[in-house]
Amino acid sequence: MLSKGAAKKVTIYLNEDARYHQGSLYEAVLTFLLHKQVAGATATRCLAGFGVHRQMHTPKIEALAEHLPVRIEFIESAVRVDELLPSLYDMVSDGLIEVQDTTVVKLAQKDRPSAEAKLPRERKQGTAKMLRVFLGEADRLDGEPLYDAIVKRLRMLDIAGATVYRGILGYGARGHKHREGFFIFRRTCR
Repeated sequence: MLSKGAAKKVTIYLNEDARYHQGSLYEAVLTFLLHKQVAGATATRCLAGFGVHRQMHTPKIEALAEHLPVRIEFIESAVRVDELLPSLYDMVSDGLIEVQDTTVVKLAQKDRPSAEAKLPRERKQGTAKMLRVFLGEADRLDGEPLYDAIVKRLRMLDIAGATVYRGILGYGARGHKHREGFFIFRRTCR
């Protein structure tokens, strides 16, 4: 079973019209992975592409549309990938198989336990530390508010809790007074 932590990501590139016995290769690969109880796999049809034959495949040219690339991806533990690779190697006679190291940071499951089965978060007692971060509301990281990015990261690290407080009045290191925007707006309208 796939779990949080180190894992392997397998990507298989092949043409949509690639055959395996009497059917399509990508369907055979997905069926194989399903029967081997892989946690999940996805096949996506690419918009356009080319391979070692240096021929551009695109839906704009009808004769080449059936040769569009398909990408199959799945993530599993290193042990499981080592078990599956010999069979995949034999199945994929025309294509490319790539394996990368990856890290699973969260597993989302659609089937959730019933309300009765949910256990409360373990309560820990003893010495603890509190971290307070003071920053401006306009501070950003990669286009999102910095406070939002910090809370998301803390949640990923399974920190017990985090709260963002919005100040209504304060001052910073330079001694400039900061007011919450709503009060400034009301004051200038009067």
